[in-house]
Amino acid sequence: MSQQELLIGVARHLDGHGIPYMLTGSIASSLYGEPRLTHDVDVIVSMTVESAAGIAQAFPPPRYYLDDRESIRRMIDSQSMFNLIDTQTGDKVDFWVLTDSPFDRSRFARRRNVNVFGSAVSVSSPEDVILAKLHWAELSGGSEKQFLDALRVYEVQCEHLDVAYCTTWARELGVTMLWERMVAEAVP
Repeated sequence: MSQQELLIGVARHLDGHGIPYMLTGSIASSLYGEPRLTHDVDVIVSMTVESAAGIAQAFPPPRYYLDDRESIRRMIDSQSMFNLIDTQTGDKVDFWVLTDSPFDRSRFARRRNVNVFGSAVSVSSPEDVILAKLHWAELSGGSEKQFLDALRVYEVQCEHLDVAYCTTWARELGVTMLWERMVAEAVP
């Protein structure tokens, strides 16, 4: 199974079981900006331990590895993340549990359906992809890869972005300097 098929399979499973989710991370930034290779699929989910058990049934071993039920329970309780790994390809899905942070709640509410590889997938908005990438760049001590992902999304989507929303959240997330740098470096 390719990374595309894994992504679509996970999205279909989540949709089919009524589990709210959104694609984020490098695949989302590739959809809105400049494509780049990545071996992980980042998905924010609002789920219970019981709904996570359904993922194990849909993606059974030995082909797939999923963290055990107790680990998943701890990750859901702590609003952290757990993994699904395709053991044949090494492709990985990082399930990030939706947190109670105002930014996470805001961006989750703003997700949209996007045609991804021929299927409707819930994806973070371009504004929120940019902000999350800038936030990760800041948290990682200035990751240029994260910054460049944000920059490329900004360059491609700039005419359609809600700049007031971005400016407000850049301030709230403490990434105003990165936001301003990105805007200054953008090539139209």
